[in-house]
Amino acid sequence: MTALQVSIVGVGPRGLSILQRISELADRLPEGCGLDLHLIDPGDGGQGTHSARQPGHLLTNTVASQVTMFADGRGPSFTEWAADSGYREFGAEFYPTGGDAGQPVGEHAYLPRQLLGRYLSWVFDRTVRSLPPRVRVVHHRDRAVDIEAREDGRFVVHLAKGFVLPSDYVFLATGHCERLPTEEDRAYDEFARTNTDRNPRLGYCPTPYPVDRLQEIAPGSSVAVQGFGLTAHDVVSELTVGRGGRFHGSGPDMEYRPSGREPRIRLFSRQCLPFSARGVNQKGLTGQHRARFFTKEAVRRLKEQAVDRRNDPRLDFEEEVLPLLLREMGYAYRTAREQRPIPPEEYDLTPAERRAIEAVIDPLSGREFANQDAFTRFFVDYVVSDLEHAEIGNATSPVKAATDVIRDTRAGLREAVEFSRLTPESHRKFNATYVPMMNRVSFGPPRHRNHQLLALLRAGVVDLAGGPGCRVVLDREAARFAIRTDYPDGPQTCHADVLVIARLDSLHPERDKSPLIGNLLARGLVRPYANGPFKPGGIDIDERGRPITAAGEPLRTAWAVGYLVEGPQFYTHALPRQGMASQFTLDAETTVRDMIAHIRRRYDVTREEEHAGADRKPVSVP
Repeated sequence: MTALQVSIVGVGPRGLSILQRISELADRLPEGCGLDLHLIDPGDGGQGTHSARQPGHLLTNTVASQVTMFADGRGPSFTEWAADSGYREFGAEFYPTGGDAGQPVGEHAYLPRQLLGRYLSWVFDRTVRSLPPRVRVVHHRDRAVDIEAREDGRFVVHLAKGFVLPSDYVFLATGHCERLPTEEDRAYDEFARTNTDRNPRLGYCPTPYPVDRLQEIAPGSSVAVQGFGLTAHDVVSELTVGRGGRFHGSGPDMEYRPSGREPRIRLFSRQCLPFSARGVNQKGLTGQHRARFFTKEAVRRLKEQAVDRRNDPRLDFEEEVLPLLLREMGYAYRTAREQRPIPPEEYDLTPAERRAIEAVIDPLSGREFANQDAFTRFFVDYVVSDLEHAEIGNATSPVKAATDVIRDTRAGLREAVEFSRLTPESHRKFNATYVPMMNRVSFGPPRHRNHQLLALLRAGVVDLAGGPGCRVVLDREAARFAIRTDYPDGPQTCHADVLVIARLDSLHPERDKSPLIGNLLARGLVRPYANGPFKPGGIDIDERGRPITAAGEPLRTAWAVGYLVEGPQFYTHALPRQGMASQFTLDAETTVRDMIAHIRRRYDVTREEEHAGADRKPVSVP
């Protein structure tokens, strides 16, 4: 039997999904063809960034019952696996007791990411066991640092420890990234290094992961955390619960009892707005808002109309796509408010509904704050009000019903945005303005995280470093970072010993730390994705997932999926939901089927050459 060599670079959830599809589709391989799968990842199979070794207080931001690696229902969801494995809840912690102590894992639970890592490794082990004998697996606990393309169409994958893997096919599923230091990073780092003689607590942290690096921050020091999103919640959790502090009670009555080892945490961002809490799920495990106006078909009609009007199918998000989204959100808003089905043909977005939705999207519009105290009062009131809506539920609260539309209509967004379907300038504004807004109002933390934030504010452990428009200033005289906000009453400044950047980097290939990405660029095997003059990030691929080379041609035997292609594709990091169509699963299906089709073609060529007396080995085909 001839064994073709397949390298999967990165075996987190995306690489695992490739492995799953190979297992399911292996029976379509030609007779006499086997596969040697080389899985390249220094971590445990399937886990990726969801390491089972990370602290238990770091949580998933999606209800566990809506997370699965088996969208077709052929295996357990995250929650089902946890229950089957004997996990029970004890307060905010989960242990595999195997008995009746504690509480069962409920369908509304947000489980620890370390537990998700164990689930993913369980899926990995199950998938490896399910492979037929002609598919063999080797897990290389290493990193790929370079890939060469040979003249015969094959590749050579170079690993960090010096091993090389000749490969007929390559899948790139490298996951999250880390930027090269920017000019701002270098300035902050130099400031911290050159002033520690005057302030030994001074430090700069350009990324908080892995979070154990935050343990270097001295108790009692002041920490400015830039960001209010899910990464910022991880930082706050590590600096509080990770230091021995404890939350008691629940909801509005929650209290925080410090350990005494915490630093003073000061939060800020460009807008200084918190991420909205997710509403109580009233739609069931597979329920979601069914789009009436913002559908893929409606977006396609917009493109047809654009061709008719200006001979260009590219759209302007704000002028052409956003009205559809706002109408859909308004429809969900009214349906929840009136608690009755409304015939879509009878619905039009009213001015009052539009104002209500715009107030959710941009709560700072038309507001001015005299000073930091005034903004802090607004901030607390905003979090409290949002939590009240969240407790009402995502089908009963008009606000949460409207914002959930953004989650539930990603298919329409992808149809509008992916593969340069927006004009370059509109794409730039979409990424800069609308993506952060959508993340803030629709993809926020579990409710109890924002209850914890309020408890920490009441305890004085957390405060706001500034308000809208604040900026970082290097106070060389004080040897401290300063967060400055200009208010009508005069500028206000908050000093900090440590600055932590609490956001995930987007992949910009030219500015990425990965030696693999740098070498692929240098060899011309990949190129940065660009929509005209705008480079939103990611590497360029065609719609079959094949990387586009510097020469503008697709690699015919390589594919890229996930965060690596966040740019030509949109919102690539969502795990599948049970019983629902998933782009995550579709991407894996498309790429593996493409590989198998290529293998079948090369074997067809071989059979033809056998009849002509040619060598029996498979040959490369386009």
